Amino acid sequence: MGQTDMANVVDRLKVLLESSTPIVVMETVEEVRALRLVRVACSAVNLATFEWSIASGLMRSGTTSAETSLEASEGWPSTANNNSHEAEQNTKALYNSREPAQMLANLEGLTIEAAFILKDFHRHMEDPVVVRRLRDVGQKFSTNRRTVILMGPRVTIPPELESLVEFLELPLPDRQRLRQLIDETVVRVSKTHTLERKLDGTGLEALAENLRGLTEEEAERALSQALVARYAISTETVTDVVEAKKALLKRQEMLEFVPATESMASVGGLDNLKQWLARRQGAWEDKAREFGLEPPRGVIILGVQGCGKSLCARAVAGEWQLPLVKFDTAAIYDKFIGETEKRIQKVFKVAESLSPCVLWIDELEKVFAGSGPDSASADAGVSSRLLASFLSWMQERKAPVFVAATCNNVTVLPPELIRKGRFDELFFVDLPNQSERKQIFDIQLKRRKRNPSEFDLDRVASAARGFSGAEIESAVQTAMFGAFAKKQDVTTQDLLTALEGTVPLSTTRAEEIQELREWAKERAVWASVPEGRGEGA
Repeated sequence: MGQTDMANVVDRLKVLLESSTPIVVMETVEEVRALRLVRVACSAVNLATFEWSIASGLMRSGTTSAETSLEASEGWPSTANNNSHEAEQNTKALYNSREPAQMLANLEGLTIEAAFILKDFHRHMEDPVVVRRLRDVGQKFSTNRRTVILMGPRVTIPPELESLVEFLELPLPDRQRLRQLIDETVVRVSKTHTLERKLDGTGLEALAENLRGLTEEEAERALSQALVARYAISTETVTDVVEAKKALLKRQEMLEFVPATESMASVGGLDNLKQWLARRQGAWEDKAREFGLEPPRGVIILGVQGCGKSLCARAVAGEWQLPLVKFDTAAIYDKFIGETEKRIQKVFKVAESLSPCVLWIDELEKVFAGSGPDSASADAGVSSRLLASFLSWMQERKAPVFVAATCNNVTVLPPELIRKGRFDELFFVDLPNQSERKQIFDIQLKRRKRNPSEFDLDRVASAARGFSGAEIESAVQTAMFGAFAKKQDVTTQDLLTALEGTVPLSTTRAEEIQELREWAKERAVWASVPEGRGEGA
């Protein structure tokens, strides 16, 4: 978190403290960082600070020398003088304050103006006595400058406390803070290890960019491990950090880094879609903003299965040379009420911190198909609230996150999701026409180290009428296996034989495909050139 972001958090917390907000919730895994911010805010408004944990009880909060130096380095007023007396008492817990319910009873009797930080209190929120005591404390604290701050990785608020609570979000560190963190970590590691410094200013900026999307603690840990492994800060360190970030995001089970190795050159046909994307290349850069443009929001790519929708989504990131992160739609749902909504907000926050990037949502209908008016009774309204959160983010976000969503059955999506203003465009991908099939055969043969000019591509493309791109790829692979078994190179006839032995999707699901085409005629932009529209040729 850079100085500007930190200022926003501290200013917001100062407002909450000065306005007698009784309970503030800070959901974060970065307890040390959150504690430091609370101390800075309390010092600025001349409030005492107390901390509670089940292990130590309630005690006055002191400021360590490390925190004092960090405050100074970031331009914040030091809390050392204000808390010198607190530091002396830091080892003395208030009598009979370890047990949560009793500690809250003690708080009711205190008259001192202060902030009371309760660590890991989410573990005690299922106790009805604790909830009742916290409600009593909150009601008394709402009339003067006393605030309870609940701090933990996940805090579920019971309904009876909702009117007393304000949430304070701790944003992820920006590039400026990460650049500062690199310098701090290099200095720290250099005290115990001799490090070679091989990165110039440009390399350090690239390293900071690759750490985006991580918390400060995660970024510092990934960087420390890379430095110790290489005994250097070098170009290899930049790569090591990327791999560590991929592993960290994967463990969160919601976002996954996907190598953006494809480009639109690897996609056969779809000229309209390619032209649309080409015209928006670089629209997230500063010069585009100065020109008066806003970054593109995203596209929905729908159509016949196996016609390259997912490939297109991946190829967008490769073509634009942007990071590609895939949203795991299955991992977003949580059994606890309210947690699903929190998870998707976390996805938004991480995606924005990685911007500019491409966020790939595969099979969009699996996330939002159940968001209609009848869904509330089925899942306690989770799907509807999830849709509302997504729509709000798509409409209001400022960060350049391009959403590339694919969909097999757009008819089940709620209409408010596909209207203009959320996604920039809705593209329909039909079965490839003759020219597109020829391109696909050319790409697939080159990928398998064969010279396309040695094949009669017009003939095989004609024979593949009604085949999807995936079915053409499968036919090429079948022909290759057959030729390998015969111990000879693959020929045009091998390709024709493989095609003859395949019943395409356009035959087995002809009615469904035609229905999808009819829907798309007036509602979507066709990704292929107009003369290929609806022909299946």
